[in-house]
Amino acid sequence: MDTYKQQVIAFYNARTTYDHEEGTQHPREASLLLEYVPVQPGQQILDIATGTGLLAIPAALQVGSAGHVIGVDMSPGMLHQAREKIAAANLQNIELIAADIEEINFSEGSFDVIFCCSAIVLLTDIPGIFRKCYKYLKPGGFIAFTCPPETAYLASVYTTITAQVFGFSLPHILSTLGTPEKCRDLLHQADFREIEVTVEPRGRYRKLENNQLSWNSINLGFKGNSLLPHPSPEKLAELQLAYTSELEKLATDQGVWEDTTTFFVRARKL
Repeated sequence: MDTYKQQVIAFYNARTTYDHEEGTQHPREASLLLEYVPVQPGQQILDIATGTGLLAIPAALQVGSAGHVIGVDMSPGMLHQAREKIAAANLQNIELIAADIEEINFSEGSFDVIFCCSAIVLLTDIPGIFRKCYKYLKPGGFIAFTCPPETAYLASVYTTITAQVFGFSLPHILSTLGTPEKCRDLLHQADFREIEVTVEPRGRYRKLENNQLSWNSINLGFKGNSLLPHPSPEKLAELQLAYTSELEKLATDQGVWEDTTTFFVRARKL
C-alpha cells in the first residue's frame, strides 16, 4: 500500500469521535444522501468508505432482512466504531470489509445502489472507480455520492502556497470532481446516465488563532503527489509564512470564511 493511503488510514484511525466532532456535518450528510436515492426493502447496497456506518446502518434498516448492505473501508479505527454500533442495533444484514475499494472486486450486477458519502475525493483513481461501480450495478441501479467543490476548505490557499514555495502547481484533491460539470463529465464517460447534481451551499468562519500548518494536511491535500517534495524545516517554515499571509488577506472581523458547500450527486446505469 502506498504512503498516501497509509496516511489516510492513520488520519481516520485517529478520529475516535468522528460522529460527534465539533461542527460535524457527517451524520446529516449521510442522512441526506440516503434520501437522495430510493432504497427499497430487499435491495443489495454497497457503501464505499463506509467509515463508522453513518449511511450503511440506516440503509440496512431500510432494506430489511431480505436485503443486504456491504460497507468497505481501509480504516480499522472507523470500522471498529461501526461494528460497535451494528452490534448495539443487533443488525444481521450488514457486512463490513476492511479493504481498499480500489484493490478489491465484486461480481457484475451485484448491487442496486452504490453510495460513497464524504470520501470519494480521497480515492486515487476516481474515473476507474466509476467504471467499476458501473460494472457492479444491476441495470437500473444508482450510484450516489457527495463531494465538495474545488473552492471548498481553503483549497485555493493550499494551491497558492505550494506553488509559491516549490515553484510549480499541482492538482488539489478537490479538483477532479470540483464542479458539477466535472462530476457529470466523469460519470458520463463511465456510461452513467440520468445524472443529477444538487448543490447545498454552506460555509463557516475559521478563527485565525488556529492557523498552524501541518505537512500531513498538505500531503493529503495533494494525494501524496510524488512531485511534492518532503520539505526541509526551512521550507516548512516558508510554507507556514505563506499560509499565514494568505489567511490574513482573507481575514474579516469574524475570521476567515471557509466554503463547506456540498454536491449531492447521483447517476443511473440504464
